[in-house]
Amino acid sequence: MAQPNEAHDEILRQALEANGQRFTEQRAAVYRYLAATDSHPTADEVFLEVRSDVPVISLATVYKSLETLVGCGLATKLTYGDGSARYDGRTDPHHHARCLGCSRIVDVSGHLANENLKDIQEETRGFRVTGYRLEFTGYCQACARELEGARTSHEADDHQATL
Repeated sequence: MAQPNEAHDEILRQALEANGQRFTEQRAAVYRYLAATDSHPTADEVFLEVRSDVPVISLATVYKSLETLVGCGLATKLTYGDGSARYDGRTDPHHHARCLGCSRIVDVSGHLANENLKDIQEETRGFRVTGYRLEFTGYCQACARELEGARTSHEADDHQATL
């Protein structure tokens, strides 16, 4: 039976070859890390983790490796209006829930049924859906608790001020 690194390396080799790219140890280290985490890391976070395995890797190489993985279909780049980008090694159909407080991203299983996509096409007068990304935004349990505590504290201050 193949070891996890060997299996990841073979998947990577095939995807890179199919896209005219070379297999490198740096790309393999980035892919192994991304495939093994569910934290949706930034390029900086990938760099900090991967350099323990490949000490000579540069941040620029991590960025290029991540973009190569995205281009080969082995990762997804999650971008936001604030210019930040995170990477997801999961390529199966799923959604994301992003905390507006701490920016943590959690995977949510599921996908839209074909009927839903047909409804969208009808509603948009023939817009042909070729893909989609669904993201739920809100607050994780810890941030929601913190917000509630701040709100309760603020309401108490307001009450005191009116006395």
